[in-house]
Amino acid sequence: MYIFRPYNYISKEITMLKEMIPMRNRIRKLRWGVAGLGRFSEQSIIPALIKVRRAKIISVYSGTPERARYISEKAGIHEHFSDYTSFLQSPIDAVYIGSANHHHFNQVIQAAEAGKHVFCDKPLALTSAEAAQMVETCKKNNVFLAVNYVYRFHPLVKKAKELIANQTIGSVISMDAHFNMHAVPDTNFRFTKEMSGGGAMRDLGTHIIDLFRYLHGEMLPLFGCFDNVIYKSEVEDFASAMLRFEQGGYAYLNVSTNASKAFNRVEIIGSRGTILIENLISQKNAIPKMSIQIEGEARKAFRKRTNKLQNACKSITLSFLNNEEPLVTGLDGLINMQLMEALEQHVSQK
Repeated sequence: MYIFRPYNYISKEITMLKEMIPMRNRIRKLRWGVAGLGRFSEQSIIPALIKVRRAKIISVYSGTPERARYISEKAGIHEHFSDYTSFLQSPIDAVYIGSANHHHFNQVIQAAEAGKHVFCDKPLALTSAEAAQMVETCKKNNVFLAVNYVYRFHPLVKKAKELIANQTIGSVISMDAHFNMHAVPDTNFRFTKEMSGGGAMRDLGTHIIDLFRYLHGEMLPLFGCFDNVIYKSEVEDFASAMLRFEQGGYAYLNVSTNASKAFNRVEIIGSRGTILIENLISQKNAIPKMSIQIEGEARKAFRKRTNKLQNACKSITLSFLNNEEPLVTGLDGLINMQLMEALEQHVSQK
């Protein structure tokens, strides 16, 4: 019979086992602090970091003292803070920043000036000007800045990148990606323009833009379409855009927060073949599947289930420990911001 145990108990058991290991045999761990304790940090980031062998969460921060205390007790984390300066003075090497978008700028700057590596949620900032200053401050203080674009860390995405680079499907003609989900506007910061910077594009489109750049390089924005198709709020519930790759070919994205049932997918069309990736985006239970059709060959299909976020946490932890540039950098976050701003300025007429 399976007995459910919250991850705070699991964390405590792991800690007890670690204490039994002789000091000389212990591996060095990156000491993490988690700032911003919303649902994503509670249900996704903290459990993912706990599972990373070379990571240890030392402290958590929330502007609400009760929330900080609750999460620290639930996850078995020793220290909790409601003062950000005090939080940065705890014995941590790196900070995950999962606060509302409008807090990213100040919290990243302060963390960098305190000598901490930073793993920031997306989008990096509210503006590209802020993002540029964040990148420069991290560089000046000799710390690394990573951004939470998890789709780079799925094996099928890495395989697709390899197939494109090797021209297995020929020259890229187009990429088409859809990321649609359902979120009714409420008091969450994502629906307030001043706190989020925007709606579906800033929340979902930012992932697709990074995915396109990872797969096929830099892009030039052509036009964007932003609208409130179903829900009326301060931010758009639908966005689409077209961009052109500098290496050749076009990219189209379609994102929304108003669709409860959508077939989210990525389709890459080349001159000699096509790659289709299904169940990768916004699908928690389905197994991601990649289908490949190459001229003169039989159709192939691959399935791979993995925890993208845990892969990202592991990769970034190892990068910070080894003093190496992470796979997704602050510069990636800055370019992403610049592209979104350009699309917002090249809005097609409704």
